[in-house]
Amino acid sequence: MELFEKTLESRIVYKGRVVTLLVDKAELPGGQVCVREVVSHAGAVAIAPLTPDGSLLFVRQFRYPYKETVLELPAGKLEPGEDPLEAGRRELLEETGAAASSFHSLGIFYPSPGYCAEVIHLYAAEGLSFTQQNLDEDEFLNVEKIPLGRAMEMVLNNEIPDGKTQTAVLKLCLLLQNGEIGRESV
Repeated sequence: MELFEKTLESRIVYKGRVVTLLVDKAELPGGQVCVREVVSHAGAVAIAPLTPDGSLLFVRQFRYPYKETVLELPAGKLEPGEDPLEAGRRELLEETGAAASSFHSLGIFYPSPGYCAEVIHLYAAEGLSFTQQNLDEDEFLNVEKIPLGRAMEMVLNNEIPDGKTQTAVLKLCLLLQNGEIGRESV
């Protein structure tokens, strides 16, 4: 059986600065028609900045949808058509004041494929040098340095509930453990 749903009709219900909400009619593989609600998003990037002593730089910021402060890796949304790696360089510098000499792809992450079309590009960054943060005017965060092993424990203990951060931390740990980091340098 072919697992594909053909879009028959698409209607924009809301268009905002960050997301667009679509209500689509789609034909299922069996021929039935269903309604699909989709949150469209330009995409994002997250960076796992690895320091020479084996720590990661994190940011702690208030996340309005959860009404709590969340520990996560530096990240940000892509501008339409923007190269994810260039966005990652920008976000790393803006949020932490760090620039990296090398980046390694950690793949992509679908945060919630049941209703959201966002794709987050994950990278590890090494060879950090520091200048100063350049936060957006509506951005308030604190930078924290956490040893990689401790960060992995925090993920496993659900002290870091952010999905993109969990994925990047665990992938980075495995790639370093297997000596594979650097094969996908970009």
